[in-house]
Amino acid sequence: MIIPIYNEEVQLADSVSTLCSFLDRHARDLTPFSWNVVIADNASTDASWQIAKSLCDWCPNQVRALHLARKGRGYALKQAWLSSKAAVVAYMDVDLSTDIGSTGSLILPLLQGGADIAFGSRLMPQSQVTRSPKREFISRTYNLMLRSYLAVSFHDAQCGFKAITAQAAMPCCLR
Repeated sequence: MIIPIYNEEVQLADSVSTLCSFLDRHARDLTPFSWNVVIADNASTDASWQIAKSLCDWCPNQVRALHLARKGRGYALKQAWLSSKAAVVAYMDVDLSTDIGSTGSLILPLLQGGADIAFGSRLMPQSQVTRSPKREFISRTYNLMLRSYLAVSFHDAQCGFKAITAQAAMPCCLR
């Protein structure tokens, strides 16, 4: 699981320890995959990089940190995916705004060959999301624009909970 960060010193340690604890506790439930967390720090100017390194020391077999001198979530994901040996690469936002209990549902279909890409959505009827009216309006307007102007069929482009097979990701990453 890749967690791209930029100046996230306040929530980084708690979020990564929560995610690692969850994945460790549920490793048997999430079979057939093993896991690791990659913190992709894209040019943070606060203490995020130092915290990321300390998290690697805390859990050296499951946490890895990648420091990039250039900002950008897409760039951070690309670099993390290119350096990964995993069959499926995934990412989630550092605030853990998506239910980490859905990790298996996100990744297993890709491992089983049922899809090449999967993503979470906060806009599904069963989703339980608490956001301000302003944030909800902005999100829904952005998604409406994507569907209207780009004719995409998905409904939540911003949701920070996505996975892709390494085979499908490589052509995108090599551009």
